[in-house]
Amino acid sequence: MFSPGIWWHGLLPVELLACNLDQGQPGFPATVLPEFLEKMGVLHRIEYQDTYSIVMDKVPQGRTFCALCSRLRHGNLYRIAREEGCSAVVLGHHRDDILETFFMNLFHGGRLATMPPKLVNEEGDLFLYRQLAHVAEADCEKFATAMDYPIIPCDLCGSQDGLQRQQVKQILDQWEKNAPGRRQVMFRALMNARASHLLDLKLFDFVGLSLSKGEFGANWAEIPQFR
Repeated sequence: MFSPGIWWHGLLPVELLACNLDQGQPGFPATVLPEFLEKMGVLHRIEYQDTYSIVMDKVPQGRTFCALCSRLRHGNLYRIAREEGCSAVVLGHHRDDILETFFMNLFHGGRLATMPPKLVNEEGDLFLYRQLAHVAEADCEKFATAMDYPIIPCDLCGSQDGLQRQQVKQILDQWEKNAPGRRQVMFRALMNARASHLLDLKLFDFVGLSLSKGEFGANWAEIPQFR
């Protein structure tokens, strides 16, 4: 999280507060992260909120936990950011998360959308940053291994089989195997959208399109008009 301040960390004149939400999942190693942050001398706040019980109670058997779990987690992070006087929440989504979300929305949500690197929350009082948006998951893994960072898996969603996101990930893995570099090509496509070559009337005025008479000269009247 970012909070107002004059301290320099890296290249940004901000003060950083590390935050982790302990969601009450059975077997969660609650001491690993705070011990690591204390060892590194990182200012942090560990928050306990039993959202696990809420998710297990509200989500019908056989349905995925991710959507509700994510909403509860983000809601708590926004609350903590306000309590700490922060101006932004910084999340760890990487390039592959953004691609997977794009295809999740495409296949199951019926829209072209994903997670942008910079966003303002719905209330309009906090920025949301994804500073690893251009970094591949494999590179994150290599860096974390080289730095000997503790890895804490999510045993809630990870305990479910056949998740839609897992299926999308498998598709992307196969595409990448067949054509190395395809993930990066698809990611570049997200930065090269052409509204005039899609079908969304809200983004482009297809109805108002007109032809230039000078382009057709005397034959302008012969051009058929669609009704």
